[in-house]
Amino acid sequence: MTGPHLGTVDGLDQLLTFYAAPPSGVRANMIFSADGAAAFAGRAGPLSEPLDQTLLRELRGFADVVLVGAGTARAEQYGPVRLRANGTRPLPPIAVVSRSGALPDSLFADPAQRHILVTTAKSVAEHGLTPDERRDVLVAGDESVDLAAAVGQLRARGLHRILCEGGPTLLDEMTAADLVDELCVTVSPTLAGVQDIGRGGNALTAPRALALSHALSHGDYLYLKYSRRR
Repeated sequence: MTGPHLGTVDGLDQLLTFYAAPPSGVRANMIFSADGAAAFAGRAGPLSEPLDQTLLRELRGFADVVLVGAGTARAEQYGPVRLRANGTRPLPPIAVVSRSGALPDSLFADPAQRHILVTTAKSVAEHGLTPDERRDVLVAGDESVDLAAAVGQLRARGLHRILCEGGPTLLDEMTAADLVDELCVTVSPTLAGVQDIGRGGNALTAPRALALSHALSHGDYLYLKYSRRR
């Protein structure tokens, strides 16, 4: 059995080779400052570098669906999926977890892309959330979103490779539900101070052990990938 790959990368093409085999399940991708903050002033962008920002976008090319929390979608002004070269595979839809159904208009800038609203039965009834030409509606849970049920429904639709882009609260909840199969982490060479990185979850009785797949550096940034121990 080989150990983790350790080294440096020159750019995107070399970096992407280490991410080209996503798990059948949930791959989470996040950035953290060196002191553990997932955002600065409510956004992950200030922690990032151009390579990390491009990696975030290009990881979508290996996914069947992109899962994100509504707060992150609004704060980062999510738009349609854009890839450098996508070959013959369809662009993955973006599935946004939201109880209110309030999604940014920027998400629907390309009318050819139909995304997914992941919400609750209560929200559907209270806000009149129905499928339309811009979005599908996936109901998972009665009053709060049942993420395990949401993942199960996405996979039942044939969307097996799920890329979770956070934010930190959604990642906390996915972790608490023990749904994360692979974690891709960019460590930013920054100090961000105390930031709101989510409420945290307490469903796990012990930390989930992961195996390091690679640790790659680009400048002062560190790119890590951990896989679930089987």
